[in-house]
Amino acid sequence: MAGDWSLVKIGGRDYVSLENVARFYELGGVRRAGNNAETGTTDRNLRANSGSNELFINNLKFILSYPVAEHDGALLVSRMDLTKVIEPVLRPSRIRGAEMVNTIILDPGHGGHDRGATCRYGEEADFTLDTARRTRDLLRRQGLKVYLTRESDVFIPLEARVKFANKFENAIYVSIHFNSGQSAAAGVETYTLAPRGVPSTASDGPRVSDLKACAGNAHDAANMALATATHAALVTKLAPFDRGIKRARFVVIRDIMIPGVLIEGGFVSNPGESARIASSAYRQVLAAAIAAALQNYRQAIGPRLPDAVGPLVDLKSRETAVVRKMGKDSPNAPTVLTPTANQ
Repeated sequence: MAGDWSLVKIGGRDYVSLENVARFYELGGVRRAGNNAETGTTDRNLRANSGSNELFINNLKFILSYPVAEHDGALLVSRMDLTKVIEPVLRPSRIRGAEMVNTIILDPGHGGHDRGATCRYGEEADFTLDTARRTRDLLRRQGLKVYLTRESDVFIPLEARVKFANKFENAIYVSIHFNSGQSAAAGVETYTLAPRGVPSTASDGPRVSDLKACAGNAHDAANMALATATHAALVTKLAPFDRGIKRARFVVIRDIMIPGVLIEGGFVSNPGESARIASSAYRQVLAAAIAAALQNYRQAIGPRLPDAVGPLVDLKSRETAVVRKMGKDSPNAPTVLTPTANQ
């Protein structure tokens, strides 16, 4: 049976110990080796390093809002990361307000005079549109309604993409991009909207604008579950360097009123990756990964549970608090968000 939650305040911020997390989610004991700690079963696991902002859940990399802390010999994660990352990843079927999805909005980045990243093999605007079309075809064969924010090589303002997506209900949104950076930079990454009050991953610190609530924050939990399903499928099918699930406030995931993510499917600026991205075979595999991810997300959120509760929704005290125990309804429900060979 899950235990109580005990909060530890460090630097004015609430944290919970990894032992507390492991006990609540029935992951078994925490094993320490120097600055490293891990806990888990054959089906689910967590790994953390003291002082690092990386957390691995089911061997998938998540970039935390705040680094893992250490207190009295125990590793701790912030309350924010517990509620906004760990909870929706480990228990996606308990997400409040998630609907059974029947519509997919695919957003091919760039277009028209906005070519995006370029390389000797081609341009991002063409790569994203081709990938979106391939994904659309796969999803329609599965019986889903699929719409693209642009159907051809035209420029669509970001605000217009958002307005289009917001016309749909029971839908999810995936913005497709390819990255650019130094020639050695490689791998895939998935972005979801930063929660209110949390800095974006790439920012140099908190900003006043971080405190503003965005339309997309209404779906923080669903956004994270969608990002997890998406990134797991990308990592599994493409076998790239895992750059992690990150947070940002890009317009297209900030202002949409349905769950959404933005993916970077590789680096156009990397000589090896650009050659793969230019290959129709690679883009077909990427499309298959996105299609599998969206089906996995739909299965993961599952039927609604009327008694669904998050781990800290009932907390009153900001020092030490007790949350209702889960009783016979075990939190150890299986999830399909783990990377597996059959995704």
